[in-house]
Amino acid sequence: MERESTEYGQTSSLLLTRISPDISCDGERQQSSYFSSPATAVVVLSTLVAASGSYVFGSAVGYSSPAQSGIIDDLGLSLAEYAVFGSILTIGAMVGAVMSGKIADLMGRRGTMGFSDIFCLIGWLAIVFAKGSWWLNLGRLSLGYGIGLLSYVVPVYIAEITPKDLRGAFAAAIQLMSCCGVSVMYLVGTVISWRTLALIGTIPCMLQLLGLFIIPESPRWLAKKTRGNDCEAALQRLRGNNANISEEAAEIRDYTETLQRLSDSRMLELFSRKYTHSLIVGVGLMVLQQFGGVNAIVYYASAIFVSTGFSSGTGSIAMVVVKVPVTLLGVLLMDKTGRRPLLMVSAAGTCLGCFLIGLSFLLQDLQLWKDFSPIMALGGVLVFTGSFSLGMGGVPWVIMAEIFPMNVKAEAGSLVTVVNWFGTWIISYAFNFLMEWSSEGIFFIFSIICALTILFVAKLVPETKGRTLEEIQASMNSFRAK
Repeated sequence: MERESTEYGQTSSLLLTRISPDISCDGERQQSSYFSSPATAVVVLSTLVAASGSYVFGSAVGYSSPAQSGIIDDLGLSLAEYAVFGSILTIGAMVGAVMSGKIADLMGRRGTMGFSDIFCLIGWLAIVFAKGSWWLNLGRLSLGYGIGLLSYVVPVYIAEITPKDLRGAFAAAIQLMSCCGVSVMYLVGTVISWRTLALIGTIPCMLQLLGLFIIPESPRWLAKKTRGNDCEAALQRLRGNNANISEEAAEIRDYTETLQRLSDSRMLELFSRKYTHSLIVGVGLMVLQQFGGVNAIVYYASAIFVSTGFSSGTGSIAMVVVKVPVTLLGVLLMDKTGRRPLLMVSAAGTCLGCFLIGLSFLLQDLQLWKDFSPIMALGGVLVFTGSFSLGMGGVPWVIMAEIFPMNVKAEAGSLVTVVNWFGTWIISYAFNFLMEWSSEGIFFIFSIICALTILFVAKLVPETKGRTLEEIQASMNSFRAK
């Protein structure tokens, strides 16, 4: 294994020098316009179509809260039965995540998005026509499976088609669309029935399904499948008819051919030494994202407001008002500030938000500042929501799509996505028990985890702004081989 790693490192260093003469072996970026490309109409359209999948994701996550009272009243469900309906989405998503990488490699990025949309449509329609809990849960499970696939393939597709100088902002649109999906469900769900709300959930699925017929496949996936002519044709469409794509096409082809000679893309291969850094970064960011408390706050914000004596309706509306514009700000800053600064500022904000929520619960227990503690809780939730939307919500998915080479991207992406959904399930399931144990204690723990996120990013997460995917992967391989 040591000899294999050494040979891999030597090959990576040579490849790095060949494809990226403006980057030294320690990963330092030098001034260059190499492969700089504007955003063409095809890139914008392709990104919008792909990001529609993130809107589907947000709609599915945001549906259960506004629909709760209507479903319980109309179908006569108990609170426990509705809890099954809400949580089974996560189970379906984990199953989809396990299969996502292999399906995306087999069917292509476009094919996988279309395959996902079919399951999402089936899920929404099953909910629309449900007469009891069985069809309701089956629909929710199908919907979860579909968004489990989408949560992997959407960021990967966007990262593989966009120019390096715009990749961060375009990939960050994933979080913006997801945020819009959640917000629309929250707002619209207050004025229409749960069946109509589920019917509205089918619209982005159908729009994406139709849009997939007019956007190109990922050039990097085509290159991996040794479809060189199709790769160049797709790249030409994405970069514009008059763009010179010869160098970029050559880089993609050379890197793909080198990776195919080096390994055979097995799951065990992912855990070899040469991928350790990428795996630690990808998995670590997802673990820290989930165990920093996001789903505790998103799923149980109303309960938190009620526990602290604040109006749940006012608090929920305030969350929506904060979430959308801050997410848009994160999109605009992604390729200006870079990934690392955005992550560290975001983690610092979530740390402060959790600390304020925990402090408000502590003050209530001590019977101090009774009039001020509800306002502190609201402030903490809003600070956390805004800070998370700025970076920690979307940037880990962007980095996940950037740091793994094509030969292990399927296995790595599936693993990272499963870790994310498993963390979602753990926190959403255990949070109520943890609140009974210690309301302030659990939020202080979340705050500590957010603080550790800052250190993790500072020490281990690479800056990927302004680099092609091949440059990122080659420089990381070269760094690991030293």
